[in-house]
Amino acid sequence: DIKEQETSENLSRKVENQNEKSHDHVKITFEEGQLSYLGADVDHLPKEIIKNYSKITSQLDLSFNKLRSLSGVEHFTLLKELVLDNNELSDNISFPPLTDLHTLTLNKNMFSDLHGLLEKLIQNYPNLTYLSLLGNKACPNELSASDKDDEDYQRYRYYVLYKLPGLKFLDSTPVIAKEVGEA
Repeated sequence: DIKEQETSENLSRKVENQNEKSHDHVKITFEEGQLSYLGADVDHLPKEIIKNYSKITSQLDLSFNKLRSLSGVEHFTLLKELVLDNNELSDNISFPPLTDLHTLTLNKNMFSDLHGLLEKLIQNYPNLTYLSLLGNKACPNELSASDKDDEDYQRYRYYVLYKLPGLKFLDSTPVIAKEVGEA
């Protein structure tokens, strides 16, 4: 009996140590409405995060994961900013409607269909003012393809601004009146 108890205690300690180690590199940080869950290599949003933070988060950063879906994000009804850089999001994604969202960054994902992506954003994010798509095939510049140049990128900017005329920033660059007129 004593041996079994010692073995059980040792096993419990090992599990606790493994849990501590596994969470050392992945930290959930929450401060003043801003939640960051970076580098966890998850392909979906964990239920615990949805349960504990969805009703109090206005800024959500899920960068450097392996997200392929935004399932669960629809519970974050107060979101104003959503950062999804460096994930595995692609053209088949469904974007949850979030009417207060004004900032969306999708840098370095797998989007290639610009028209389809913009239609989804128009439908689900009517108040979007900041959008960044750098590092996707849908955004033609040196980050996404070596055969693209400044003219390709400018045409892309005009098209995005034509479809989303309320943008104030596109790809970390302020939108200027001349561009909106040209678009």
